[in-house]
Amino acid sequence: MNILLGVSSGIAIYKAVDLASKIRKEGWNLKVIMTENATKLISPVVFSSVGNCEVYTDTYEIEKGWIIHTEVSKWADIFVIAPATANTIAKIAHGFADNLLTTTALAFNKENKVIVPTMNTRMYENEITTENIEKIKTLGWKVIEPEAGHLACGDVGKGRYPENEKIIEFLKIISEDKPLSGKKVLVTAGPTREAIDPVRYISNHSSGKMGYAIAKMAKRLGAEVCLITGPTCLQYPYYVDSIVYVESAKEMFDVVLENYNKCDILIMCAAVADYAPIESAKEKLKKTHERLIIELSKTPDILDYVGHNKKDNQIVVGFAAETQNVIENGYEKLIRKNADVIVANDAKIAMGSDNNQVYLIFKDKATVVLEGSKEEVAKELLKRICSLL
Repeated sequence: MNILLGVSSGIAIYKAVDLASKIRKEGWNLKVIMTENATKLISPVVFSSVGNCEVYTDTYEIEKGWIIHTEVSKWADIFVIAPATANTIAKIAHGFADNLLTTTALAFNKENKVIVPTMNTRMYENEITTENIEKIKTLGWKVIEPEAGHLACGDVGKGRYPENEKIIEFLKIISEDKPLSGKKVLVTAGPTREAIDPVRYISNHSSGKMGYAIAKMAKRLGAEVCLITGPTCLQYPYYVDSIVYVESAKEMFDVVLENYNKCDILIMCAAVADYAPIESAKEKLKKTHERLIIELSKTPDILDYVGHNKKDNQIVVGFAAETQNVIENGYEKLIRKNADVIVANDAKIAMGSDNNQVYLIFKDKATVVLEGSKEEVAKELLKRICSLL
């Protein structure tokens, strides 16, 4: 994929250097255009070195017979301007082409053009800037909204450059095919916690990485995604349509019940506790006994419920974390829960890892092995589900 990065002279320009680095690490091809004022803040050599790429600054420079603004605008699959100052946004909104960046913006006629406004909050909230941003949206520009917080000038408000991981994820979303367009996907992820007292609980080693990868990938493939997550240490996936945080199996069950009828695909990836204390102590239990006996009861079986109450046009995918007889136990769970697919894996390998090896098990006993990073596994899993729709 060819990425053209436009850089204007906002103080957040130093973060654009990191963006160039991350684009390179993704394996994408990169070229950079800088405004003259941007070069006064950071040398083009920095972008060239970090991005291992050509950097262009002069409208009248000829590169290998190229007229730069016309050729790079044809070369790029995605044009992203980050940071985009109020001045650059105003020029683009009104068709000005007085430097290499704005000239290229006028020449770029493809769908995937992205702009990242960053500036002082009073400049951002000025009605002229607001009108210009709305104008460029009507011209096909996709706007990644700035974040609120402390600004370089000392003000507090909206105008901060967003995390580069968020920008990279946006580029991935707009560049993917959309086989799940128009579909609603519900994903459960992470462990649950069943309280013993205010400071102790029963849980498991699930990191939530697989469920988060599925939610992220479903969004890239065009779905409207609802993620129901237990406690994890992970950053919530960017751009997922709704995220609901829960603690206990009962809470997760209740939220799934509220949402499952609205969804086309349900992917029950969470490692839900099978048992919970019948009573949770209101105060911390003191270490006063040699033995402590806690009476447990079964938690609601979420996969069993959705499997036996699904509509004809719904697909239910369950997960089976096993430690022995992975395929046999996975198939037995598929039949017992009335799921459409079971994703079975060895819990000792999968839990907490960035990689996974899973067996997709279908009702006709067909089995497919997927392995790789959890994002790679998630993407292939969703593609297989698409074939069932």
